[in-house]
Amino acid sequence: MSEQETSSATGHSQRPAIAWRNPPLLFELSREGRLGVELPPVGVAESALEELLPESVRRTDLAGLPEVSEVDVIRHFIRLSRRNYTPELSLYPLGSCTMKYNPRLNEEVVRLPGFANSHPLQPISTVQGNLELFWALEQALIQLTGLSRVSLSPAAGAQGEFVGMLMVRAALDKRGEGRRYVLIPDSAHGTNPASAAFAGYQVKELLSNEHGTLDLEDLERAMTEEVAALMLTVPNTLGVFEDQILEIARIVHSKGGLLYCDGANFNAFIGKVRPGDMGVDVLHMNLHKTFTTPHGGGGPGSGPVAVGEELVPFLPAPLVNSGADGFTLDFDRPDSIGRVRSFHGQFGMLVRALAYIVGMGGEGLAKIAENAVLNANYLRKGLEGSYHLPYTTPTLHEVVFTDKRQTASGVTTLDIAKRLMDYGFHPPTIYFPINVSGALMIEPTETAAKEDLDSFVEAMCSIAIEAEEAPELVQGAPYTTPVRRCDEALAARKPVLRWHPPEAADS
Repeated sequence: MSEQETSSATGHSQRPAIAWRNPPLLFELSREGRLGVELPPVGVAESALEELLPESVRRTDLAGLPEVSEVDVIRHFIRLSRRNYTPELSLYPLGSCTMKYNPRLNEEVVRLPGFANSHPLQPISTVQGNLELFWALEQALIQLTGLSRVSLSPAAGAQGEFVGMLMVRAALDKRGEGRRYVLIPDSAHGTNPASAAFAGYQVKELLSNEHGTLDLEDLERAMTEEVAALMLTVPNTLGVFEDQILEIARIVHSKGGLLYCDGANFNAFIGKVRPGDMGVDVLHMNLHKTFTTPHGGGGPGSGPVAVGEELVPFLPAPLVNSGADGFTLDFDRPDSIGRVRSFHGQFGMLVRALAYIVGMGGEGLAKIAENAVLNANYLRKGLEGSYHLPYTTPTLHEVVFTDKRQTASGVTTLDIAKRLMDYGFHPPTIYFPINVSGALMIEPTETAAKEDLDSFVEAMCSIAIEAEEAPELVQGAPYTTPVRRCDEALAARKPVLRWHPPEAADS
């Protein structure tokens, strides 16, 4: 396809390069002698400086660092920021990651001086407000999950999974049962097998049935007294709820096993169903997904673990307790699996989560699930005529399509994802879950407006038409992004992680 044809097909005219589209590196902007800041003298005599900072630990060679002005730095980072994609720009339909808009009010709350300036080594008497927040958040999560207690220590969902499985192992060891296996459906999150393996278990996979849910006969055969637990993602990665979960729990418990629930998709049923009422023994949640935190928060996330009564003694230490003397940290837990991190470094995530819960209230939290499910089904209905739907089971918070119709024209899921960028949208999750060939996993989240959903459907349907009428156009996408299509296999195997000056690169 010629440049003229490409320009016409994409609806974009050829335009001159704009500096911010491909900004140079700070090293390339560097000019000898250019300064962005002048630091005042340190005000310390040379003799005293040697004592405070011995020459052996000082850096004397600053060669190679960029020499740039303040305006160079500001423009550089503003240009880079324009290459970011965020929920503030448009729909961010990344499946299973819940990339929703987060209220700015809660960002203000987390920056209150009493929260932002506290230190984990302060005396307990000086951080009573922080501990009260821990306690209030735990009580809210207990009410929402129907479980007995919650550890707020884990700093991410995957760590929460691992902590949950360590508690399963500790509880079974306490019983005197050396069980060897953990059952994991093929529709589970990919971190589940790793968490089970790290906890010392062998993994046995269970295949989904034609509805995308767990096959009860398969579970009956696999569930023996050598099985420690079933790790069940609810809803699973197909966006499907395990509608026979009470029977699943009965089967697992009848053999003495424990039911672990991956609650990363808690936003699909929060305020509607409590995991504890479904027979779940241990559950991890991603506060940075269900509640109000920018995904990952630019640092640690938050993956609290809620447990039933049997597992309470094994929760990580410390736990926050409330008593006549105020709030305390309880380290005296003889059966605890111990500390899983040094401090609650994800404290900001906990502040945001409680602010969101309090702000929404019970009815508002139920609306999260209602809107998440409504939005996913609205997208499903809009795209059913253009993309193959592998499972017709009712959809909850996300929906999975495939490229089966488009591959007849030589267009793949990757091509569709790249072309979507030209329409101004971040691609959905692709090629996952792994039990669906050519998967397009779409989660609009509860914060998407109808206008956002309509625009996304229009773009996806246009791409489906292009795939049929001009497949080479889709195969060559993207055309409007700062970086065109890369060799992704080469980028993964041989990433270039460091810039070298031209003379160094040639030598």
